[in-house]
Amino acid sequence: MSHQLLVADVLARVEAVREEMVEVRRDLHAHPELGWHEVRTTELIEKRLVDAGLSPRVLPTGTGLICDIGAGDSCVALRADIDALPVLDGVESAWRSTVDGVAHACGHDVHTAALLGASLVLAGMARDGHLDRRVRVIFQPAEEVMPGGALGVIAAGGLDGVRRIYGLHCDPRLQVGEVGLRVGALTAAADRLLVRLTGPGGHTSRPHLTADLVYALATLVSELPAALSRRVDPRSGMSLVWGRITAGSAANAIPSRGEAEGTLRCLDVNAWRLADEIIPSLAAQIVKPYGVEVDTEVTHGVPPVMNDTVAINILQNAVHQTIGSSAVAQTDQSLGGEDFAWYLEHVPGAMARLGVRPPTTETAADLHTPEFDPSEEAITVGTTVLTSTALLD
Repeated sequence: MSHQLLVADVLARVEAVREEMVEVRRDLHAHPELGWHEVRTTELIEKRLVDAGLSPRVLPTGTGLICDIGAGDSCVALRADIDALPVLDGVESAWRSTVDGVAHACGHDVHTAALLGASLVLAGMARDGHLDRRVRVIFQPAEEVMPGGALGVIAAGGLDGVRRIYGLHCDPRLQVGEVGLRVGALTAAADRLLVRLTGPGGHTSRPHLTADLVYALATLVSELPAALSRRVDPRSGMSLVWGRITAGSAANAIPSRGEAEGTLRCLDVNAWRLADEIIPSLAAQIVKPYGVEVDTEVTHGVPPVMNDTVAINILQNAVHQTIGSSAVAQTDQSLGGEDFAWYLEHVPGAMARLGVRPPTTETAADLHTPEFDPSEEAITVGTTVLTSTALLD
């Protein structure tokens, strides 16, 4: 098949599954599931792949699956994440989340629909004798759970025989139809930090006879981010932001326990690797004058996503040939974390940013917010890019 006919064939096949994939996305959006609990989501994907004549393999964890399409000694992998977030769905639609406090506020429903569409297109090409390679599709659970479901996929052999891997992530800063590409670091490293303070407790009228734990906790929360910034290279972009602080239950009682939890993000992988050595000693030094005990727990989440030059060139070629050269957009490194990075610790690859901002709006609600509302036209773009990338690699 000539190059022009191949492109036309891909576009026609993508169009043929477009409406079905929109319905799949709406179904997933209405029935979101948190990380490691994506049972219904996995069953939906598995059934559709089996109906297409494929043989998916559910991961040992019971959620998420892997499926090979075509034949060959080595393969290219395409990955989508399938879990939702513990966030309210603030968008009024017929497919609004039916699960209270859980929503696809990061666009994983779009990722899943796009990859499922690509799977069906590639399966059809294989049946018709138009697929001369093996492509592995990975529907990964628990991306939003540190350190991420990618590690489970790798442990289950998901990268065995894989020579390169690709993924997409929704980006509301880009208009639908645009694909953001960047060589090198695309995201930041992200860790979870939990600091627990303990003391004897006491009466607020006699703080000098006990350890003022709440004051110590407030001091820690205020000073640790600043102290950390003086212990690492300023160019590393390290940022510690607290998300939860808990201590006490009465206004006139100094509690015996308190804790603060937040995220540590870093643009530089070398500084990131030092964090779990620096933070515990800094925390201990800050609270030492107040006579409390401190226990610091740093959970490594993910390293930065490091996009391979060859993989980005292949993605760019795929976008040029199917969507158009004007669709390629420049994109900056963000402080967001993404466990796709774990795959790139083993094989080269790249993640692209998929524009989801409706063309009628200049700004759109950000990821992880209740109001996040991606344009469904992005599903077709994603399906096209993933399919053509697999064929061009």
